[in-house]
Amino acid sequence: MNGTVYLIGAGPGDPGLLTLKARDILSSADCIVYDALANAGFLDFARSDAEKIYVGKIADQHALPQYKINALLIEKAKEGKNVARLKGGDPYIFGRGGEEAQELLQAGIRFVEVPGISSTIAAPAYAGIPLTHRDFASSVTIVTGHENPEKEKSALDWPALARSASTLVFVMGMKNLPNIVRNLLDAGMDPATPAALVYRGTTPCQRSLVSTLAELPEEAVRQKFTNPSVIIVGAVCTLHDELNWFEQRPLFGRSVVVTRARAQASGLARDLQELGAEVVQFPTIRIEDLPGEAMAQAVRRLQEYNYVICTSVNGVRRLWQSLREQGLDARALSSCKLVAIGPATAAELEAHGLYADIVPEKYVAEGVIAALQKCGSLKGARFLLPRAEKAREVLPDALREAGAVVDVIACYRTVPEEAPCAEILERIKQGKVDCVTFGSSSTVENFLSLVPADVLKEHPEVSLAAIGPVTARTLEKHGLKAGIQPEEYTIPALVEELVRHFGA
Repeated sequence: MNGTVYLIGAGPGDPGLLTLKARDILSSADCIVYDALANAGFLDFARSDAEKIYVGKIADQHALPQYKINALLIEKAKEGKNVARLKGGDPYIFGRGGEEAQELLQAGIRFVEVPGISSTIAAPAYAGIPLTHRDFASSVTIVTGHENPEKEKSALDWPALARSASTLVFVMGMKNLPNIVRNLLDAGMDPATPAALVYRGTTPCQRSLVSTLAELPEEAVRQKFTNPSVIIVGAVCTLHDELNWFEQRPLFGRSVVVTRARAQASGLARDLQELGAEVVQFPTIRIEDLPGEAMAQAVRRLQEYNYVICTSVNGVRRLWQSLREQGLDARALSSCKLVAIGPATAAELEAHGLYADIVPEKYVAEGVIAALQKCGSLKGARFLLPRAEKAREVLPDALREAGAVVDVIACYRTVPEEAPCAEILERIKQGKVDCVTFGSSSTVENFLSLVPADVLKEHPEVSLAAIGPVTARTLEKHGLKAGIQPEEYTIPALVEELVRHFGA
């Protein structure tokens, strides 16, 4: 039985603009055939066993000609595979999706078209240029800018375009920008007509400019605008300075490296992206479960403990996992007081229907001791401490000195992750990194095992951000200083400190 081919629009680049339907199809497809995408992270939605085939086209460089792409889609569908044909923008707007659909029909292959948000509307919108506005334009004309200027006769009606009150949007037209402007001017358009360019719209690399039609080619050269850029012509361009929300965000234009484990980095990355930063994912650690027998034994004896101390989100998750494996739920913890180091750990407890009895004011081991001592004598109290394999002994040692009995269960470990250090090194050398963030001492150690401390010392313009004093001290051990450190040792506070730092 033949599979189905899904012609999917990936949108213009902002990961939030991928449709839910597109995401769901990508996560279930047997094969993904994809172009050069503005956001390669969309491939992360794919199944680990899905076949991924790159067929992208950039300017005059074609990984695979169109007729071979058509044949490939038919071949994979006839193998019984459901195929996600992933294309930038929208498949049917200058995307040759219609041609692919016709070929599939002729071969007897079922297809589904999944629209995407086109850069023709998204890029102007992110640059503060609404394509229609009651005071300026009531229609839009979308035009290919890729027409061969050496053709004897243009397929475009330039006089009609010049007379039109529409907003004109040209795509794939930077190479032909002087010809486009000349044709409009020759057809009678006013040289003073507002015009704009938006480069890589909706991405952290977006740039925009507004000029007059006559001056636009010269201004494009002066400000080094290239493809992929959208060209907009019309009075709506005058709204750019007023409505340009995207480029006004506090971290716009900043490149921030996130070194947390990939599974933990999503919240930090999302917050930074919402504030305009370009996030470079560089996971230096990976979280691995440890054999769970010791944890299982402790869980079966929970009624013997007075306190359970959770020092991290990972510790909470491993505790809950062990409870479920033993056929238990939150009721098994009814005799214990729960201690959470930090609001993120407390929130993870709440996600499982549990509420922390104690959250210390300072989110380090010393803060836990101070908070517990306020509850009275710890002599004879029994503590369960599920945590990472390697961790500071400050907390269990202090509890034992106070007369408590402490069972430390190593339930997970952090291991070095293989990260593309060559890319980061090159970015640092080219001045394309503004900040590197560290969420723990292990991220510092593993990052510096890939990127030597001397490289960072040679580039003091790269700010180093540490989530707390322990992490900052680990940087200092390598002769580096954390120029950014929040007073509260949490990810939200770290993000706020980044905004303050770069805003200043």
